[in-house]
Amino acid sequence: MAITRWDPYREVVALQNRFNSLFRDMNEGESPLTTASFVPAVDIYEDDKKVMLKLEVPGIEQKDLDVSVENNTLTVKGERKFENEEKEENFHRIERRYGSFYRAFTLPSTVDTESVAASYNAGVLKLELKKKPEAQPKQIQVKVA
Repeated sequence: MAITRWDPYREVVALQNRFNSLFRDMNEGESPLTTASFVPAVDIYEDDKKVMLKLEVPGIEQKDLDVSVENNTLTVKGERKFENEEKEENFHRIERRYGSFYRAFTLPSTVDTESVAASYNAGVLKLELKKKPEAQPKQIQVKVA
């Protein structure tokens, strides 16, 4: 009888392989140019007065971005369009992702949804969400009697 060493990640790897196979089968026969979409990377951080989000969306024009807040949910939608200047058969490799994206973020109750500022520079969408005045820390002076 052979002794098999137990690997706690064996089932996870097997599940991942099944999912990869499933998605590979679904995409056969479809052009990667028409099916590829992407999810932009985002950095989220906060300080005492605001919450900041920075999304990497290079190659997207400002008019193709949509930012909205509804029911304490911030949504960012956009689309990166494929430049069809070259004939497809001349490409050696296409690794950049094209298509539309959608990101949604649940906002904490401390954020003032009426004061959202958005700016776009060098392919980075920067969103600044100010906190409500009552959520900001207050310094209390201690008096000596």
